[in-house]
Amino acid sequence: MMSKIKRFLKSAASFLWIVLLSGGVMAGLWAGYQVMTKGLIVTNLTDLIPWGLWIGIDLSSIALSAGAFSLCAVVYLVGLKEYEPVARTATFIGFIGYSMAMLCLFMDIGQPLRFWHGFVYWNVHSVLWEVTMCVGLYFSVLMLEVLPIIAEMDWMQRVFPKLAQKAKSIHRISPFLAILGLSFSLLHQSSLGATYGVLQSRPAWYRPTLAVLFIYSAVLGGISLTVFASMLASRVSKKAKINDQILNSLTRALGWGLLGYLYIRFWDTFSLTYNYQPGRSESLTMLTSGTLSFNFWILEIFLGAVVPIFIFLKGKWRENPTTRMFGLLCAVVGVTAYRWDTNMVGQMIVLTYLPREIQILYTQYFPSLIEILAGVGVVSYGFLAFTLGVRFLKIVDHSIAEPVIEESHSREKERHSQPRSLPNPTGD
Repeated sequence: MMSKIKRFLKSAASFLWIVLLSGGVMAGLWAGYQVMTKGLIVTNLTDLIPWGLWIGIDLSSIALSAGAFSLCAVVYLVGLKEYEPVARTATFIGFIGYSMAMLCLFMDIGQPLRFWHGFVYWNVHSVLWEVTMCVGLYFSVLMLEVLPIIAEMDWMQRVFPKLAQKAKSIHRISPFLAILGLSFSLLHQSSLGATYGVLQSRPAWYRPTLAVLFIYSAVLGGISLTVFASMLASRVSKKAKINDQILNSLTRALGWGLLGYLYIRFWDTFSLTYNYQPGRSESLTMLTSGTLSFNFWILEIFLGAVVPIFIFLKGKWRENPTTRMFGLLCAVVGVTAYRWDTNMVGQMIVLTYLPREIQILYTQYFPSLIEILAGVGVVSYGFLAFTLGVRFLKIVDHSIAEPVIEESHSREKERHSQPRSLPNPTGD
């Protein structure tokens, strides 16, 4: 009787979850329609703050999608085949994340029907043009990598067997796709930081380290989200199967990676004090003790870096699934807070160049209801797509890696079990 009640409650919770996400998507569609018909006047974006909530979601979703190219490179280029199931999950998350980013950009550009202009009218001197090209090309690579996953559906193999067979054959060129994905994504992730770093009129952004930090934080955030989503899916769905040993080893590597990130982030922030340039000191003050101080100290540094480092590098804490999931969630929040802080700190301080002096003006921004609803719609779409992927596409299934892991463990045991030859001091 109790088991039936538990199954009923679980199915009811799953149904309510899908209904809630569907409602969020509908609200986002309504808000998107308002933007399409009335323009950006329905938002709180201005000439002083042109990049708001949508760009924050765009930057975060792209950063958290970086597990796709990172793990695909580990599997197909480095040759660590035991991580292939995790790369499968990361690829699907990357596809969702990039589609979320493209939805945000579609509304944010002001002239959505001209989204194709960047692909036709080339401006090779613009960093944003390079970002546009890499986003489009890498999204195409992700589509090819996701097709074999869709082809494995029972419905596809039953209704379109020939098409499913052709789509599954794409898996043969996975190493080639991994090289393309690595190239496009490395260029894209670093160029996002370079887009901010080349803007001399925004002193808080004008520094070369942003390109390095953007790609570094993306790799850590993408892998963290992939591991967290895999563990969460295994807890709420029987169709999700994980190998805890694989996820534990990835999490340990994340701990050392976060140590390096914290070091680079410290010097990147401290560099704002090297010389006085109007706007740099003020932006540092806003980041460390002003409007963005809670985001910086609590969400980004403490929860986003310090707490995960201790959890990931402490064996007992890392091996506890609940503690590990908490640390992974903190790392995801930290990367999101970093992208938001970086995006906003350069816009909330504006320099007014007068004939004899430079005045520093402070601005404020809070998204309008339309912006919030559109953002809710995009995020809801991402959660809904992942939920359906776990249920119907088996995107979290580590069982195919078990033979590879067992084989590697057996080789390791054989190597340690072989007797070692000791040197003969007499020379005989």
